[in-house]
Amino acid sequence: MSRLVIDDSNPQVQTKQEFQHDDGCQDMESAQKGHTVLAPQPSTDPNDPLNWLSTKKMTMLLVISVTAFLPDFGSSMGAVTSVVQSNLLPDGQWNIPQTTVNHSLVGNLFMLGAGGIFVIILSSYFGRAPVLFWFVTVAVGTAAWCGAATNFESFMTARILNGFFSTVAQSGGLMFINDMFFVHEHPRKINIWSGFIVLSPYLGPFSASFIVWRSTWRWAFYLLAMVSGLCWLLTVALADETYYDRRIPMDQQPKRKSRLSRLVGMEQWKSRHQRPSFGRALLRPFLAIVKLPVLLSFGYYVFTFAWVIGLNTQISVFLTDPELYGFSEKELGLFYFSPIVATILGELVGHWIHDWAGAFYTRRNGGVFESESRLLPIYMASPLMITGIVLVGVGLQREWHYMAIAVSIGLFVFGIMMVTTAINAYVLDSYPEAPGEVSAWINAGRTVGGFVVTYFEIEWAEAEGTQRSLGVQAAVVAAAVLLIIVPLQLWGLRMRRRQGRISF
Repeated sequence: MSRLVIDDSNPQVQTKQEFQHDDGCQDMESAQKGHTVLAPQPSTDPNDPLNWLSTKKMTMLLVISVTAFLPDFGSSMGAVTSVVQSNLLPDGQWNIPQTTVNHSLVGNLFMLGAGGIFVIILSSYFGRAPVLFWFVTVAVGTAAWCGAATNFESFMTARILNGFFSTVAQSGGLMFINDMFFVHEHPRKINIWSGFIVLSPYLGPFSASFIVWRSTWRWAFYLLAMVSGLCWLLTVALADETYYDRRIPMDQQPKRKSRLSRLVGMEQWKSRHQRPSFGRALLRPFLAIVKLPVLLSFGYYVFTFAWVIGLNTQISVFLTDPELYGFSEKELGLFYFSPIVATILGELVGHWIHDWAGAFYTRRNGGVFESESRLLPIYMASPLMITGIVLVGVGLQREWHYMAIAVSIGLFVFGIMMVTTAINAYVLDSYPEAPGEVSAWINAGRTVGGFVVTYFEIEWAEAEGTQRSLGVQAAVVAAAVLLIIVPLQLWGLRMRRRQGRISF
């Protein structure tokens, strides 16, 4: 993007002539020989995360992205392990209906959303790094507990707690990205982070299927514990505090002495008076959700990402049905290779398409950048998602070859990858003063959709057939674009101007 002009509803994106930063600085620096305006303006403090070396920024982004992989990876394993957990196994496990075992999945999904709100509240008061460290620490223990549980009640408790604590980097991802990267860098960094999120619900059952085929369901959760342990090691070795208040003069900034003391929260605790009080931190997520663009984006993601969980559930049930496809655990695992490839392709295409959309919109808008430019890839992705859902429904009901089903779900997953980056980039650019809060609500929209759909997806398909039930779901995706995205595209800027910034 060669020229960036003010969208006056966005306090971070401003012209060189009109820019007035909170610290009074009026000189805009630029990158790439003056073609890209740096927004927000970095301070002269080397501790400012905007001034970190690129290697340190990308390393931190890698830590956050890999950790964001955990919640859906662990959650989606339940779609595979619940089948064997519901039977009386040779090692003496519980003999209960599969619908009862699925309650642990429902509880886990619910806590992914609820935990995200607490992540943002605690991060506002205690700092980013200690919340990341302590949540991941508990996530490791609860994942191991899932594998070692001796009864269903213990297993369900562990799953609920694991959902709450594993969601830290998924819910707070935009918060970290906004702390370290400039506005023009957001889409590509969000694309990397969201790629891990979209990939995780497919690598979960992919891994669990092979584990159940060759071993017991317990090792699926021991694998989750090992991956969580890897994230813990990466956090301890590489993570640092990314919060930096540019309203505070450099000579009054909290002194940074030891990275490990920041990691556990000792330094942040000493400087807590320079951050919002705990009472104010409690209010922050609720001040964000009353903004119409945030609320509508939350609703859009509820009605879009829900079908990721729904399709996962239907595929695992219908493909393993002996009267239909009769897939073994090994064959089911191999089937998930399709959405994994689709996610990777969506990641690669998204690396350019989101920047292209912003540049295209800005040129057509007289050189003025607006957050609504981030929504354009949704129009490209939605036809693929709708087509994919419809074809999966028709294919399952008419018993098409499984390769046709695989390609169909690949279309949907490719689209959801683009949509995930687009909607996150939109809310972040719309409200850069509240990156954690908007991130938490988008994450909550994803988990609310998955939470609700688990209650009726299979029963609905069995009662009316997959062709009709998934056809309705495809219509919901189309309606969400027409009733939510199009109004945001047309009137989003007006909404933001009328409601103003999120004032904390």
